[in-house]
Amino acid sequence: MHAADVAIQMSVVGEDTPAREAARVLAAQDLPGLIVVDRKGRPLTVLAGTQVLRMALPSYCQDDPALARVIDEAAADVILDGIGDRSVADLLPRNRPELPAVSGNATLLEVAAVMARSNVPLVAVVDADRVMTGAITLDGLLDRMLGT
Repeated sequence: MHAADVAIQMSVVGEDTPAREAARVLAAQDLPGLIVVDRKGRPLTVLAGTQVLRMALPSYCQDDPALARVIDEAAADVILDGIGDRSVADLLPRNRPELPAVSGNATLLEVAAVMARSNVPLVAVVDADRVMTGAITLDGLLDRMLGT
């Protein structure tokens, strides 16, 4: 079985996509992250869901999670307001992680190796021009490898 056989279509975002929209896509599709693509559909990097949270949460909550208890539930419901008018580019770390990508003819073992090496539970499947044709999530990969 090859990567193209397992890959699924998924929403992607560009660097200019509003961060709030990216958060909605993450939540709606129950994804661990989003693949950020350029204008030609070539993947650039992965925006991890945790990076969205990092930008939304007040720094004092990140420094000491016990301080998060001082925020009541009503205020917690609007925590994503902390993202403001930022874009996806603003959420990406300065040192972008290696883009986990494979060709459509990569084996599942190759996909697993790329995923493990990059420590990202999401791999882009690309064609010969490096345009994204699909993606493989950790859940999808494990389901196929375990035969479930």
